[in-house]
Amino acid sequence: MAESPAPDEYLDAPRSEFERTIEDLVESAQKVLATQGRLRNLLQANRIVVEELEIEQVLRRIAHAAVSLVNADYGALGVIAPDGHLEQFIHVGISEEDAVAIGHLPEGHGLLGAVIEEGAAIRLEHLDDDPRSVGFPAHHPQMDGFLGVPIRVRGEVFGDLYLTNRGGGRFTREDEELVTALAATAGIAIENARLFDESRRRQRWSAALADVTSALLSGESDNVLGIVADRVASVIDSDLVCVVVPDGNDDLVIEAARGEGSLELLGQRYHAESSLVGKALDSGQVASTLRQSTRPELHHEPDLGPTVAIPLVAFGRPLGALTISRKDFSARFTAADLEMAADFAVQASVAIELARGRADRQKLELVEDRNRIARDLHDHVIQRLFGSGLSLQAIASASPDPIQLRIGEQVDAIDAAISEIRTAVFTLTSRSSDAPALRHRILDIVADASPGLARAPRLSFGGPVDLLIDGELADDVVAVVREGLANVIRHSGAETTDVSITVDDELVAVMIDDDGRGLPSGSRRASGTKNLADRATVRGGKLTLSTRGSGGTHLHWTARLPQKESS
Repeated sequence: MAESPAPDEYLDAPRSEFERTIEDLVESAQKVLATQGRLRNLLQANRIVVEELEIEQVLRRIAHAAVSLVNADYGALGVIAPDGHLEQFIHVGISEEDAVAIGHLPEGHGLLGAVIEEGAAIRLEHLDDDPRSVGFPAHHPQMDGFLGVPIRVRGEVFGDLYLTNRGGGRFTREDEELVTALAATAGIAIENARLFDESRRRQRWSAALADVTSALLSGESDNVLGIVADRVASVIDSDLVCVVVPDGNDDLVIEAARGEGSLELLGQRYHAESSLVGKALDSGQVASTLRQSTRPELHHEPDLGPTVAIPLVAFGRPLGALTISRKDFSARFTAADLEMAADFAVQASVAIELARGRADRQKLELVEDRNRIARDLHDHVIQRLFGSGLSLQAIASASPDPIQLRIGEQVDAIDAAISEIRTAVFTLTSRSSDAPALRHRILDIVADASPGLARAPRLSFGGPVDLLIDGELADDVVAVVREGLANVIRHSGAETTDVSITVDDELVAVMIDDDGRGLPSGSRRASGTKNLADRATVRGGKLTLSTRGSGGTHLHWTARLPQKESS
């Protein structure tokens, strides 16, 4: 007869089944709690992401939130440029020292480019599992697991989230779903930040345009293009802003400049052919480049990175172009930047044209006043002086010799005064209203240079400067004064500076003296100084640079006056 089972054995089977049920319930509860915890982390990450409106801060918060959400060691957010590559790369987990040692940031090749091209999530247990993985540069930390998720804004891929090295194992489908959900919220946050940033930029551009219009139409300043350059430089992230205008013979001249190297660039000329400004003026559209190399004919132009040229056109007539540049390897200009700058240029062009029209009317009134003054001087003052001279000569003929001598001296003085008045009359009637007098151009240069000096330069003129110096010779004199003052600012550390411009029947001379450090021993002629020497040589003159006995530098530049053709 078989032995009956013990009483405990009857209880073992149900108890084991009950214990397994309890274990399953506990495991399920733990999974629910873990899921709830991750959902709470997702909600917290969403809240952190949408709290900020500054676009840079939003992008950085998104990257940090994604890393924290899936417990990854490293993460990054790449922003896609219009050409499909990465224009920004915000990394998390890699120190700044390591980032500097790695060098150039990713551009969107390999797996990073695959996420961009496919526009869908990519999840890998090991990076080497995918043939598109291109490895790591030197000093880069080792990475294994990979999760890449696109961020969409209005249906278009704005950027991508990249995560590697998940703590505790490989990336799961749940991780992918959580990061995808975060990316959806991130897209909304990015769009809000972009709209906020765009509205603020539009406000700045509108305020700048209002300032330009007010300044131009008020007539308080003659430097119309300088005002435009000032306002543009204040509202857009840039290193150099220039206003370039056509100057005949397919040449361009830099009429206004603000930023790095602006003082040296003012007034320089270069050929329109094959230039960015020439392209913009020919097409009437915004022209841009990622790198603007130094042109050999511009001795002081810095190496520039992203540069745009925006044509200034009013009533169908090109006025010039506005160029905005950043340093090499800087972020390129966005489509919103170009759109707002182009809108500004259109409205600023109208304001410039109106201001120039008002200035032309004022010049015409000035010419009429000059002609009236010249007529009065010729018809009244000269005739009276001439009559007085004849009367004195008649008196002298009947006077003793000592008195004749003294009267003769006064007659000579009257003749000299008549000669000077006639010169003034000729200057008043012959000066073109379209070309500013050389004196005015020199005064403008001295005013622009004064903030860089301890004291404003002392300026003097000798002889009929405006009458005898014009055209290309006047341009050379302006270039000499500008370069000379720029050298004083850069190298001398002077307290006082003297500028003198004199002219006689044959020569024009420019002298610039300062009380600074003088010429360093063994110094070689810089490109700007060589340019001035070449200008003097072409015109039959010379350039002399020397150290003054009392300290400082003496610049002496001469040129022969062009021979006037006899009629």
